[in-house]
Amino acid sequence: MHRLKLLLSYALIAGGAFFLFQGARDLLESRFGQTAAEREFDRTPPAPVPQPLLPPPSPGDTIGKLLIPRLDAQLYVVEGDGNWELRRGPGHMSGTAMPGDFGNCVIAGHRDTHFRILKDIRRGDDIIIETRAGEYLYRVKSTRIVPPTNTSALQPTHNAELNLITCYPFYYVGAAPKRFVVEAQLAGAADSKSGS
Repeated sequence: MHRLKLLLSYALIAGGAFFLFQGARDLLESRFGQTAAEREFDRTPPAPVPQPLLPPPSPGDTIGKLLIPRLDAQLYVVEGDGNWELRRGPGHMSGTAMPGDFGNCVIAGHRDTHFRILKDIRRGDDIIIETRAGEYLYRVKSTRIVPPTNTSALQPTHNAELNLITCYPFYYVGAAPKRFVVEAQLAGAADSKSGS
Protein backbone atom coordinates (compact mmCIF):
# COMPACT_ATOMS: atom_id res chain seq x y z
CA MET A 1 0.00 0.00 0.00
CA HIS A 2 2.83 2.37 0.92
CA ARG A 3 4.54 1.70 -2.42
CA LEU A 4 1.29 2.45 -4.32
CA LYS A 5 0.91 5.78 -2.52
CA LEU A 6 4.52 6.64 -3.33
CA LEU A 7 4.01 5.83 -7.04
CA LEU A 8 0.80 7.86 -7.10
CA SER A 9 2.63 10.82 -5.53
CA TYR A 10 5.34 10.68 -8.19
CA ALA A 11 2.74 10.40 -10.95
CA LEU A 12 0.90 13.46 -9.64
CA ILE A 13 4.12 15.46 -9.39
CA ALA A 14 5.09 14.44 -12.95
CA GLY A 15 1.62 15.37 -14.23
CA GLY A 16 1.76 18.76 -12.50
CA ALA A 17 5.23 19.43 -13.92
CA PHE A 18 3.99 18.50 -17.40
CA PHE A 19 1.06 20.94 -17.24
CA LEU A 20 3.30 23.66 -15.80
CA PHE A 21 5.73 23.13 -18.68
CA GLN A 22 2.89 23.27 -21.24
CA GLY A 23 1.56 26.55 -19.82
CA ALA A 24 5.01 28.13 -19.63
CA ARG A 25 5.78 27.01 -23.19
CA ASP A 26 2.56 28.53 -24.55
CA LEU A 27 3.20 31.80 -22.73
CA LEU A 28 6.82 32.06 -23.90
CA GLU A 29 5.96 31.13 -27.50
CA SER A 30 3.27 33.83 -27.59
CA ARG A 31 5.70 36.47 -26.25
CA PHE A 32 8.56 35.52 -28.57
CA GLY A 33 6.14 35.20 -31.49
CA GLN A 34 4.89 38.75 -30.97
CA THR A 35 8.47 40.06 -30.72
CA ALA A 36 9.37 38.37 -34.03
CA ALA A 37 6.17 39.64 -35.68
CA GLU A 38 6.92 43.18 -34.49
CA ARG A 39 10.44 43.07 -35.95
CA GLU A 40 9.09 41.79 -39.26
CA PHE A 41 6.40 44.50 -39.40
CA ASP A 42 8.79 47.31 -38.47
CA ARG A 43 11.45 46.43 -41.04
CA THR A 44 8.99 46.24 -43.98
CA PRO A 45 8.41 49.66 -45.55
CA PRO A 46 4.90 50.97 -46.29
CA ALA A 47 3.46 49.77 -49.58
CA PRO A 48 3.78 52.21 -52.52
CA VAL A 49 0.64 50.68 -54.09
CA PRO A 50 -2.92 50.27 -52.78
CA GLN A 51 -3.56 47.15 -50.71
CA PRO A 52 -5.80 45.40 -53.29
CA LEU A 53 -2.83 45.40 -55.72
CA LEU A 54 -0.39 43.87 -53.22
CA PRO A 55 0.39 40.15 -53.55
CA PRO A 56 -1.47 38.05 -50.97
CA PRO A 57 0.53 37.39 -47.80
CA SER A 58 1.98 33.95 -47.08
CA PRO A 59 1.06 32.00 -43.93
CA GLY A 60 2.97 33.38 -40.96
CA ASP A 61 3.66 36.81 -42.53
CA THR A 62 2.96 39.77 -40.25
CA ILE A 63 0.14 41.71 -41.91
CA GLY A 64 -0.48 44.46 -39.38
CA LYS A 65 -0.72 45.83 -35.89
CA LEU A 66 -4.03 45.70 -34.00
CA LEU A 67 -4.60 48.34 -31.33
CA ILE A 68 -7.45 48.71 -28.85
CA PRO A 69 -6.70 52.10 -27.24
CA ARG A 70 -9.14 51.85 -24.30
CA LEU A 71 -7.57 48.54 -23.24
CA ASP A 72 -4.03 49.74 -23.96
CA ALA A 73 -3.61 46.67 -26.17
CA GLN A 74 -1.19 46.27 -29.07
CA LEU A 75 -0.93 42.97 -30.96
CA TYR A 76 0.75 41.98 -34.20
CA VAL A 77 -1.51 40.05 -36.58
CA VAL A 78 -0.11 37.26 -38.75
CA GLU A 79 -1.56 35.61 -41.83
CA GLY A 80 -3.25 32.26 -41.23
CA ASP A 81 -5.09 30.52 -38.44
CA GLY A 82 -3.11 27.29 -38.04
CA ASN A 83 -1.50 26.21 -34.77
CA TRP A 84 1.90 27.71 -35.63
CA GLU A 85 0.46 31.06 -36.73
CA LEU A 86 -1.80 31.37 -33.68
CA ARG A 87 1.16 30.76 -31.38
CA ARG A 88 2.85 33.82 -32.95
CA GLY A 89 -0.19 36.06 -32.64
CA PRO A 90 -3.77 36.62 -33.66
CA GLY A 91 -4.26 35.18 -37.15
CA HIS A 92 -6.02 36.68 -40.15
CA MET A 93 -8.19 33.97 -41.67
CA SER A 94 -6.97 33.43 -45.22
CA GLY A 95 -9.68 33.99 -47.80
CA THR A 96 -11.44 36.73 -45.82
CA ALA A 97 -11.13 40.44 -46.58
CA MET A 98 -7.90 42.20 -45.67
CA PRO A 99 -8.14 45.00 -43.08
CA GLY A 100 -9.65 48.12 -44.63
CA ASP A 101 -11.17 46.28 -47.61
CA PHE A 102 -14.87 45.77 -48.23
CA GLY A 103 -16.07 42.46 -46.91
CA ASN A 104 -15.59 40.48 -43.72
CA CYS A 105 -12.09 40.54 -42.20
CA VAL A 106 -11.81 37.69 -39.69
CA ILE A 107 -9.04 37.51 -37.09
CA ALA A 108 -8.85 34.64 -34.59
CA GLY A 109 -6.71 34.28 -31.50
CA HIS A 110 -6.19 32.15 -28.40
CA ARG A 111 -8.22 33.13 -25.33
CA ASP A 112 -5.41 32.20 -22.95
CA THR A 113 -2.69 34.30 -24.60
CA HIS A 114 -3.18 37.12 -27.14
CA PHE A 115 -6.97 37.48 -27.13
CA ARG A 116 -7.44 37.31 -23.34
CA ILE A 117 -7.89 41.11 -23.55
CA LEU A 118 -11.20 40.63 -25.40
CA LYS A 119 -12.88 39.75 -22.10
CA ASP A 120 -12.87 43.51 -21.34
CA ILE A 121 -13.94 44.85 -24.74
CA ARG A 122 -17.30 46.55 -25.07
CA ARG A 123 -19.64 48.14 -27.58
CA GLY A 124 -18.32 51.45 -28.91
CA ASP A 125 -14.63 50.62 -28.40
CA ASP A 126 -12.24 51.60 -31.17
CA ILE A 127 -10.07 49.00 -32.87
CA ILE A 128 -7.27 50.32 -35.08
CA ILE A 129 -5.47 48.11 -37.55
CA GLU A 130 -2.25 49.47 -39.02
CA THR A 131 -1.10 47.79 -42.21
CA ARG A 132 1.53 48.63 -44.79
CA ALA A 133 -1.24 50.11 -46.94
CA GLY A 134 -2.78 52.35 -44.27
CA GLU A 135 -4.48 52.60 -40.89
CA TYR A 136 -8.12 51.64 -40.44
CA LEU A 137 -10.49 52.49 -37.62
CA TYR A 138 -13.18 49.99 -36.68
CA ARG A 139 -15.83 50.53 -34.02
CA VAL A 140 -17.24 47.64 -31.98
CA LYS A 141 -20.92 47.04 -32.77
CA SER A 142 -21.53 44.03 -30.55
CA THR A 143 -20.09 41.06 -28.73
CA ARG A 144 -21.74 37.65 -28.53
CA ILE A 145 -21.18 34.12 -27.32
CA VAL A 146 -22.01 31.38 -29.80
CA PRO A 147 -21.59 27.62 -30.12
CA PRO A 148 -18.75 26.43 -32.41
CA THR A 149 -21.36 25.32 -34.95
CA ASN A 150 -22.48 28.94 -35.46
CA THR A 151 -20.28 30.18 -38.32
CA SER A 152 -22.15 33.41 -39.09
CA ALA A 153 -19.07 35.47 -38.10
CA LEU A 154 -17.14 33.80 -40.95
CA GLN A 155 -19.65 34.60 -43.69
CA PRO A 156 -18.85 37.19 -46.40
CA THR A 157 -20.39 40.64 -45.97
CA HIS A 158 -21.06 43.56 -48.31
CA ASN A 159 -19.84 46.15 -45.79
CA ALA A 160 -16.32 46.49 -44.41
CA GLU A 161 -16.53 44.52 -41.17
CA LEU A 162 -14.11 43.01 -38.69
CA ASN A 163 -14.84 39.91 -36.62
CA LEU A 164 -12.47 38.96 -33.80
CA ILE A 165 -13.01 35.39 -32.62
CA THR A 166 -11.68 33.46 -29.65
CA CYS A 167 -12.75 30.54 -27.48
CA TYR A 168 -15.04 31.04 -24.47
CA PRO A 169 -15.14 31.02 -21.44
CA PHE A 170 -11.87 32.88 -21.06
CA TYR A 171 -10.95 31.04 -17.86
CA TYR A 172 -11.63 27.41 -18.67
CA VAL A 173 -9.48 24.33 -18.32
CA GLY A 174 -9.38 22.28 -21.50
CA ALA A 175 -11.05 22.86 -24.85
CA ALA A 176 -13.56 25.68 -24.39
CA PRO A 177 -17.10 24.78 -25.50
CA LYS A 178 -18.12 28.15 -26.99
CA ARG A 179 -16.81 31.04 -29.09
CA PHE A 180 -16.64 34.75 -28.21
CA VAL A 181 -17.18 37.03 -31.21
CA VAL A 182 -16.47 40.77 -31.43
CA GLU A 183 -18.18 42.39 -34.41
CA ALA A 184 -16.94 45.81 -35.54
CA GLN A 185 -17.59 48.02 -38.56
CA LEU A 186 -15.13 50.16 -40.47
CA ALA A 187 -15.53 53.75 -39.31
CA GLY A 188 -12.88 55.23 -41.62
CA ALA A 189 -9.18 55.85 -41.80
CA ALA A 190 -7.52 56.10 -38.41
CA ASP A 191 -6.12 59.46 -37.36
CA SER A 192 -3.80 60.44 -34.54
CA LYS A 193 -6.57 61.47 -32.15
CA SER A 194 -8.44 58.13 -32.47
CA GLY A 195 -5.42 56.31 -31.11
CA SER A 196 -5.10 58.44 -28.00
